This record gives sequence, C-alpha cells and structure tokens, in this order.
Amino acid sequence: MLITRRLEFDSGHRIPNHKSQCRHLHGHRYALEVTISGKIVETEGASDQGMVMDYSDVKAIAKSELVDLWDHAFLVYRNDHDVLHFLKSIPGHKTVVLDAPPTAENLALAAFETLDAAYAKAGLRLERVRLFETPNNWADAVRA
Repeated sequence: MLITRRLEFDSGHRIPNHKSQCRHLHGHRYALEVTISGKIVETEGASDQGMVMDYSDVKAIAKSELVDLWDHAFLVYRNDHDVLHFLKSIPGHKTVVLDAPPTAENLALAAFETLDAAYAKAGLRLERVRLFETPNNWADAVRA
C-alpha cells in the first residue's frame, strides 16, 4: 500500500551557472510530497489500525528531518563562493550548504536521501519524493 503526505515550505536559492533568471537570488514556495509504502496495520484497537502510518506521523518525520531545516533557509551550493561569503556576513542567517546546485532535481534527491533512513527506522519504505519548485514544475526522486 502506498500513502502520500504533502508539506510546504519557503526557501531561497540560486542556480549560479543558469543561463536565465534563476542565476539571481530568489525564493520559492516549495511543496514536498512524500510517498511511503508498507503494510496496513491490522492490530485491533491500535490508534493506526487500518493505516500504513498515521499521516500526522508521516508529517512529523518529514518536518523534523528535512522541512524544519530547509524552511525559510537559503539553500546554497558549496561552490557558490560569492553567495556563501555574503550569507556568512549576515549574523545568524539560516543557510543550508549543499553538495550540488539547488535545482529541483538535486533537492528532490537530497530530500530522498535524508528521508529514506528516517522512514526505514519506522519500518516503512520511502518510494518517492516529489518536490514542486512551482505549481507547474517538479522533480521526482524515486526508489530504483
């Protein structure tokens, strides 16, 4: 059985080598869909009876492991030295340094890698992370 939970957060980024507008500092209202698989709980009287996992628990894991870290942060590529230098000059700025440019594709992969272990600890299998950069553009990281 597959279930999906959607969460939203705001972050800034830039794609340093982009040929168009995305090379400038800007932000997005991202949406993250987390799809997990597992067996339906059949334990009589259990709070999550009839569920793979309570949706509030799916959300709590995604928030604590990823969304709370990325929300209202600037997601910056570690080789984007000018922006890193600028962000370090702002005391207490919330910055997340990534190993690859913060494209939707790379963010979806990073989210999948981060969340995979967290859901595995709960006995479930992460199947897909869909990251919407805009309502019309998204990237899917799926289990191979």
